Amino acid sequence: MLRENGFNYEFDPAKCDECGGRCCTGESGYIWINDDEIAVLADFLGISQNLLKERFLFKTKRGYSIKECEFQGGFACVFFDKVKKNCSVYEARPSQCKTFPFWEHFKNNLRELQAECIGVNLL
Repeated sequence: MLRENGFNYEFDPAKCDECGGRCCTGESGYIWINDDEIAVLADFLGISQNLLKERFLFKTKRGYSIKECEFQGGFACVFFDKVKKNCSVYEARPSQCKTFPFWEHFKNNLRELQAECIGVNLL
């Protein structure tokens, strides 16, 4: 079980195999990725940073976000493997993905988190 200071829940990453990628699918939203993470992901995919940006990212006023595609009546990250139901770039995923479910937003939105993540247990 993983725990982070300041959070009143813990996370069991073993549950990821059972959930079908609910943290990667659902409502549309931003999947932020910074310049360093862009370099890591481009290298992982074996493509240039410019090609990564062109094919898989979009620019906002705040920075870059990973594109989404339609999936089961909602959306999924373009790197979500729809067959395996997991992240196809797991080793190179951005910090937003790495830090889930320990986001400040969920400190005051535990019901939302519990609905999204079966690996969360309240302390």
